[in-house]
Amino acid sequence: MITVIGSVNMDLIATTPRLPEPGETVAGTDFTTAQGGKGANQALAAQRAGASVKMCGAVGDDAFASEALALLGKAGANLSLVRHIDGATGTALILVGGDGENMIAVIPGANGQVKPADAEEAVAAMSGGDTLLLQMEIPEASVEAALKAARGKGVTSVLNIAPLTDAVERLAPLADIVIANETEFARLSGRPAETLAAARTELEALHGKTGQCMIVTLGGDGVLWARDGKVEHVPSLKIKPVDTVGAGDTFCGYLAQGLDAGTGFAAAVRRAAVAGALACLKPGAQPSIPLSAEVDARL
Repeated sequence: MITVIGSVNMDLIATTPRLPEPGETVAGTDFTTAQGGKGANQALAAQRAGASVKMCGAVGDDAFASEALALLGKAGANLSLVRHIDGATGTALILVGGDGENMIAVIPGANGQVKPADAEEAVAAMSGGDTLLLQMEIPEASVEAALKAARGKGVTSVLNIAPLTDAVERLAPLADIVIANETEFARLSGRPAETLAAARTELEALHGKTGQCMIVTLGGDGVLWARDGKVEHVPSLKIKPVDTVGAGDTFCGYLAQGLDAGTGFAAAVRRAAVAGALACLKPGAQPSIPLSAEVDARL
């Protein structure tokens, strides 16, 4: 069983030929809405990957609340730990450029009301050997409470340190597995890596120092992982991205499912990398998450 404690959003997505510079207005070509939030995205990815998932989070009492949970509910995720509170559901304002890259502003709304007690309650309901998946779109105190409770419960904790905050250096060591992109990893390693070879060197050094299991997602350069003294690289599928929103969350959810199912670590990372790449072929965070059969067909 996988429990995800995290954010639930509605994404408001504008597509433009290119991303604007600061202070610039660029005419858009399309506008859509889609379910999002890093927690909900990762929960849906794990569910579509084949896991049984329980989501813990919060939505508001506005028109976005039920729609934000629609795909999770349709997929069969357990939503009993999602609280409905007064106020607004979390939203994300997303600009997607013609090359598939994006800029995102997140308004937490109800996500800011996911409390440490909620996190502790969710972990208390878990069993030893279960998998806990966390991100940084809920209050830092709640992430910390969940990580500490998981360690005492014998639960495997996976922390995606996105979006990057000043708390990640303090919280990352509390997790069993840390997932970061190249920018987030630079915060942990202390220096940016301009090339794949440099990123591998930095990961080897940090893993050698901490011994912690770490995964670094590198977009088109694939994935680096370090575990038990070994560092490996998984190449990315060669694709032409349409929209990279949700690719990292898809990777996290698929990885959690693989680990929870007892798949070998290397195989779980490879399958997650394929899923993350396929998520770039469709627009929207949750609508783009591939089904298990689609991923397995590309392995």
